Amino acid sequence: MSAYLPSGFPEPAEIGTIEVKQYPQYRAVTYSHAGDVRQATGVAFNPLFQHISNNQIAMTTPVEARYTAIPGQIDVPQVEVSFLYPAPNIAPSSVNSAVTVTDTPPMTVVSIGIQGAYTWESYEKNLQKLEDWLKEHPEYAIVGPPRRFFYNSPMTPEAIKISEVQIPIDISNK
Repeated sequence: MSAYLPSGFPEPAEIGTIEVKQYPQYRAVTYSHAGDVRQATGVAFNPLFQHISNNQIAMTTPVEARYTAIPGQIDVPQVEVSFLYPAPNIAPSSVNSAVTVTDTPPMTVVSIGIQGAYTWESYEKNLQKLEDWLKEHPEYAIVGPPRRFFYNSPMTPEAIKISEVQIPIDISNK
């Protein structure tokens, strides 16, 4: 990894392993991108980097991407790309109108570790693995949109990049 994890974050999942993980509350700067999901992280980089640079906030890993739909327009995908703050109590001195500061409460996720290029096909394949796992584990209910964690810089060779696909879950009340 090219940077530190935020305070209290677990280590990345083992490659190819599905596991249930706990995350603490965290703060992030977030950029919302509507449209082509494959372009979201590239489009979001400059506004997010400007925010942490202007506020002298250390870069952490991972970069988070949450995949949702625009409310009322289910066919239009939206990606919320976030740079995570090192700790949840950091307050920026300024926030540009292109980004928002978001607080995420503690959560439980089912996660799979991935090694290789950050392709959309890899995301879809591994999301399917998590969905299949959840069908075999009905004690868990999905409670949020899927997300992806990217742990390496763009300069890292694609073959050794590490990421995770995650789905927020909770114990089902069935």
